[in-house]
Amino acid sequence: MATGRTHRPATRSRGIPEATVARLPLYLRALTALSERSVPTVSSEELAAAAGVNSAKLRKDFSYLGSYGTRGVGYDVEYLVYQISRELGLTQDWPVVIVGIGNLGAALANYGGFASRGFRVAALIDADPAMTGRQVAGIAVQHSDDLEKIISDNGVSIGVITTPPGVAQQVCDRLVAAGVTSILNFAPTVLSVPDGVDVRKVDLSIELQILAFHEQRKAGEEHEGTVPPVAAHQDSSEQGPDGDVPAVMPA
Repeated sequence: MATGRTHRPATRSRGIPEATVARLPLYLRALTALSERSVPTVSSEELAAAAGVNSAKLRKDFSYLGSYGTRGVGYDVEYLVYQISRELGLTQDWPVVIVGIGNLGAALANYGGFASRGFRVAALIDADPAMTGRQVAGIAVQHSDDLEKIISDNGVSIGVITTPPGVAQQVCDRLVAAGVTSILNFAPTVLSVPDGVDVRKVDLSIELQILAFHEQRKAGEEHEGTVPPVAAHQDSSEQGPDGDVPAVMPA
């Protein structure tokens, strides 16, 4: 079976926009669910709703793949699963290493969805000597001193960093020097990489902060709906120099 080192996806050379690439996994997840239910075809409206996008955007995205569906019938589910999987490079084996086997690293190692989506956890690496040899998800943890050899022996081109932020850049540098060209970073820090290396950052705290913003905005909108409007006529003594109510009202 081919490894991730010998073949790279052709999305860039074919001119597929990054925004479209980012949505392809959403379509694939929805299509896989349909396939598991033995659904033969799906309309653009149904698939768009399942993926959380609008149907016009979906049809535009699929046009980059050369897939336009059949009027009155829709899209062939199995063919789309294959087509998107091929475009994402998931029809081959992608060996992955996870560096930093704490709680998060161990949880990722135990995630059962990697194998079914074309990814094989080839090695688990940690700097703690006490972790060396310990079995996590049926894989023996190896020491970070052997990182370069592990990368070379397994033909790894994708690395996952789940280390503390203080050592993430050092780990990243070693991965890149060893030949890794794609990195998924869970460490709460920004990594610097040379041209030709792709980094995807997953920061759960940022996602929670974004959700907090939306919750605050929704709460504000509800509050505005219950507070009576300010009286149209303000006393001139309460107005600022431009006629606005001053930020700090007198006691």
